[in-house]
Amino acid sequence: MAASTRRVRPPSPGDADGFREAWAAVEREWQETLPRARALAPDLLHERVDGEWSFVETLRHLVFVTDAWASRALLGREDPFHPLGLPPTGLRSATVQVDHDARPPLPDILGVREQRVATVRSVMASLTDADLAEGTVTVRGPGYPRAGRYPVRRCVQALVGEEWQHRRYAERDLAALEHRGAPGGPDVGPQTGA
Repeated sequence: MAASTRRVRPPSPGDADGFREAWAAVEREWQETLPRARALAPDLLHERVDGEWSFVETLRHLVFVTDAWASRALLGREDPFHPLGLPPTGLRSATVQVDHDARPPLPDILGVREQRVATVRSVMASLTDADLAEGTVTVRGPGYPRAGRYPVRRCVQALVGEEWQHRRYAERDLAALEHRGAPGGPDVGPQTGA
């Protein structure tokens, strides 16, 4: 059954254990979603539904989110961006070197994504209540997020919230693509992404 796409707020845990639980739940939900994607023809995974990102573009965006909020902001890595990551629509920056037009096969983006999920799992494992209450990180140099100070809570909330919301979008779009891929299935809107 497809996830509803009405505007629902992602979880906003109150403590470190809550963030760990929320992240574990997001990982479990993605593990339920991936078999649906793997069952589709590879070309369908690059198709957009109603002008939204394709399934592969969604995964690429989540790679970018992890690179930005976990690797750059929380872990202080200077050049964390994988070329397959996909920034938010409209963000084109000479300091964030990614291939906006890449069309990687699902196994390729899933390999990168598995590395990023492990990074977030590690961040969540070391997260403390004190980090959430008082912790800030300083992001230096050009890039995304912009240089400045960010509360740790803001960074981990971005990770959980983006994953949670984009999985809901993916479920909605997979339902449309499954219907489209069925014999006699209707057209689902614009066919190509990127």
